[in-house]
Amino acid sequence: MRLVLRPSSGADAQRAFEIQSNWAVTQMLRMASFPPDRAEIEAWFADHPREWAAGEAYRFAAFFDGRMIGLVDLDEIADDEGEIGYWFEQASWGQGFAAEAATAVVLFAFSEVGLQSLRSGHAADNVASGRVLTKLGFRLLDQVERPSRSRGETILQCRYRLARADFAERDRLFDKTDAQTL
Repeated sequence: MRLVLRPSSGADAQRAFEIQSNWAVTQMLRMASFPPDRAEIEAWFADHPREWAAGEAYRFAAFFDGRMIGLVDLDEIADDEGEIGYWFEQASWGQGFAAEAATAVVLFAFSEVGLQSLRSGHAADNVASGRVLTKLGFRLLDQVERPSRSRGETILQCRYRLARADFAERDRLFDKTDAQTL
């Protein structure tokens, strides 16, 4: 197994701050600020255990060789649906980590949380993120203009959806996830 995923906590905030201090990473995060606000990140990570306990969001710190390299999360949970998102340090891009971690969290969403569908989205200029989603079986719904906090402008966002039934048909993914979830 290459990745270890574990519920994120306040202890992960410093590493997240370091990762989001890279413009190449943060420009792709619609809701993040740039430069990052350390106190805001610390408060957000400190709230993760409460969100988990309440069933509001499930956020996983992704580790490779004992080092946090990113985060994958499931949030905006309502009416048997949630939204999956992910971000990774730039040094880990192009190595399949996002797909590996997202696969594990999609499995978690459908088998453990019991969701029936997932949403996701990415900036239109982030084609690598789109490849991750389509590899998982997400289908493009549309493209809409959305405000981007990190960029301070409106971006074109590609929005996707994945139904549990569609994912279950892709049984090869159920057998191929290498991420270990703790």
